[in-house]
Amino acid sequence: MSLCDVDQATVSCESSLWWQGVCCPQFTMSRKVVRTSKFRHVFGQAVKADQCYDDIRISQMTWDSNFCSVNPKFVAMIVDASGGGAFIVLPLNKTGRIDMSYPTVCGHTGPVLDIEFCPHNDNIIASGSEDCSVMIWEIPEGGLTTSLTEPVVKLEGHSKRVGILSWHPTAHNVLMSAGCDNVVILWNVARGEAAVRIDTVHTDLIYCACWNRDGSQILTSCKDKALRVLDPRKGTVLYEREKPHEGSRPIRAIFTCDGKILSTGFSRMSERQVALWDPKNFSEALTLQELDTSSGVLLPFYDPDTNVVYLCGKGDSSIRYFEVTDEAPYIHYLSIYSSKESQKGMGYMPKRGLEINKCEIARFYKLHERKCEPIVMTVPRKSDLFQEDLYPDTLGPEPSAEADEWFAGKDAPPVLISLKDGFVATTKAKEFKVHKSLLKTTSASAASQPDASGEVQSLKKEVKDLKAAMEELTKRVMELESKD
Repeated sequence: MSLCDVDQATVSCESSLWWQGVCCPQFTMSRKVVRTSKFRHVFGQAVKADQCYDDIRISQMTWDSNFCSVNPKFVAMIVDASGGGAFIVLPLNKTGRIDMSYPTVCGHTGPVLDIEFCPHNDNIIASGSEDCSVMIWEIPEGGLTTSLTEPVVKLEGHSKRVGILSWHPTAHNVLMSAGCDNVVILWNVARGEAAVRIDTVHTDLIYCACWNRDGSQILTSCKDKALRVLDPRKGTVLYEREKPHEGSRPIRAIFTCDGKILSTGFSRMSERQVALWDPKNFSEALTLQELDTSSGVLLPFYDPDTNVVYLCGKGDSSIRYFEVTDEAPYIHYLSIYSSKESQKGMGYMPKRGLEINKCEIARFYKLHERKCEPIVMTVPRKSDLFQEDLYPDTLGPEPSAEADEWFAGKDAPPVLISLKDGFVATTKAKEFKVHKSLLKTTSASAASQPDASGEVQSLKKEVKDLKAAMEELTKRVMELESKD
């Protein structure tokens, strides 16, 4: 057969396929096997060695928390410490080798199990410990210069170790803690008191506890193999699902932005699974997918702006990511980031701390035994312009309610910010020092307003005095120069 004959045969074959496609649309539809998604080509990449945080002795505790918390200013990691518990807080730009003598936050008398930065003030961090206490710390601008031993507020109410902490996403100064005493406590941090105590719902160890997007519901998973959606103020169960995963290993669960629940767990044969549930119809999962047979608990990190969920297994050396949609099979596998070394913990940067001009949609801080390694997730784009489809308005640092308002019944949606020009704080971070005065007063607003106005007045007076002094000095210099 000549080359010409081959070409003619190819043309006739293509024509035939085209004709079948016109006459039988289902023929062409059946050939479309790849789902279109702008996140299909997201790729993960570790930063260069000089941008890592080296020589940090990460905690050896066998506890399934993240061991790391990060925000646009600082990265905090739980570290090994003798004679109590400690964690280290580093400014993001302090990369390279960290000196052994670098100051730590070391006020706990037992090992620290969980830490979390406040979403409304980047200098405030909470820690939970084996010593049964929760402590609130204020990190100075620029980072620590001496070790911190005295917290701003110490919260005591648990009878066993505290392993789970979660700040309210929209209400200022509301913190949730869960301990090995099977109790969930909601703290009014401003007043230093336990406002709600949920102690009759969970019959066994609590594996995880988290808020929904506006903080109107709490989701918990428990060793009794039940997922529960709770009313946080009343402490009552709204929805409950027994045995979402058949296995006996820990279950983790988070809310997605449309009110659905994504859970990770194990099958009866110890295969790791991921599932999506509608709490209003908890009888059957929307989808349940088996992943592999590793033993590490999968920690889910969910981005409500892109509907991408990242699964990081403790002890794994990979990060899987999926897109959650409204169409079956609901959880769509995107890709996997793999490396050689296993992870002991993972920090997740809020959206306002990402590099928008590089199309970065997520950044993780992977804990090794002796270092912390940032991993950047990027959507490849050729254009240098702002990608509006990747960066819708996202959660900002401004709260939409105060603690007293929220405990009184106010639910408010989160205050969103645009990332188009890069995040710039337009309002001063919520002052934490008013909290101390609130321990003695009855009203948050009454305490903070006079204090703030008094500060402004004293600053104005100081500026005025400085200006007057400058004018006087300038006048004096001119007189001396004229004499010469």
